Amino acid sequence: MKVAFVGKGGSGKTTLAALFVRHLTAKGLPVVAVDADINQHLAVALGLDEERAAKIPALGDRLPEIRTHLRGRNWRISSPSAMVKTTPPGSGSRLLAVGGNDPVHALGEEVDGAVLLVTGPFTDADLGVSCYHSKTGAVELYLNHLVDGPGEYVVVDMTAGADTFASGLFTRFDLMFLVAEPTRKGVAVHRQYREYAADHDVAITVVGNKIQGDADIAYLREQVGDDLLTWVSQSAAVRALEQGRHGVELESANEAALDWMLAAVDARRKDWEKYRRQAVEFHLRNARSRTDAAAVAELERQIDPDFRYPT
Repeated sequence: MKVAFVGKGGSGKTTLAALFVRHLTAKGLPVVAVDADINQHLAVALGLDEERAAKIPALGDRLPEIRTHLRGRNWRISSPSAMVKTTPPGSGSRLLAVGGNDPVHALGEEVDGAVLLVTGPFTDADLGVSCYHSKTGAVELYLNHLVDGPGEYVVVDMTAGADTFASGLFTRFDLMFLVAEPTRKGVAVHRQYREYAADHDVAITVVGNKIQGDADIAYLREQVGDDLLTWVSQSAAVRALEQGRHGVELESANEAALDWMLAAVDARRKDWEKYRRQAVEFHLRNARSRTDAAAVAELERQIDPDFRYPT
């Protein structure tokens, strides 16, 4: 299953993404964690120190190698450089497996039992030249070519706010956890997400965070209704982790919330045909946004109408 953590900046989505990754690995489940946030904090949230986290190779800096590997012998793609973030796999493409022995996962770092991939930070060299989607495009390509099996998980910490919807990346997930604080600003993002996702068959559920009592829960229920799946209360264990202290057990209620989240993910039905269809749809959108007719034709040729994901 492919899972995204989204929400307003400061809502605690990175913290909850890290808690969920730890919850999965504690159960011995195979997990790939991906930091796709412009503020790269997932590695530290998972327990790495800043110096080691900074040394993890960035997917955004390795796009030529990633494209070359994924293209394989797919004759519809004229060259690796012709691949764009939405390019779907076709006959001859190399598909990926969770934690597989391939050049993409080789860029990852083992952290707390998970393989961590990072897009890399927005650097001074990017200022005025590119947007962060040039880096998250590597994640979209990765997910397009990843065949995750039963009991395997990919957990992506997305960039904050509605910027999640600035590309087709939001359709690459089986479930999106929208982390919301019990505030007006916290729930405003929910309304945005619901509106943007309405026409694209994207599953979104709300996880309340920083809950201090029944009034906060009641507020979230009033604002987001049945979309509220569960909630995480203010936690001494989380604060200890954020301070670099270990050995403080997570509260039983918060542990139960993580169990609810895992159950919600496992209840999703894998629909590879929809996954392929959405990939093609957003690739065509990307192609037809170009002004150069030759570029449009080049990208349209990349679609293999006979390709199906192995199931």
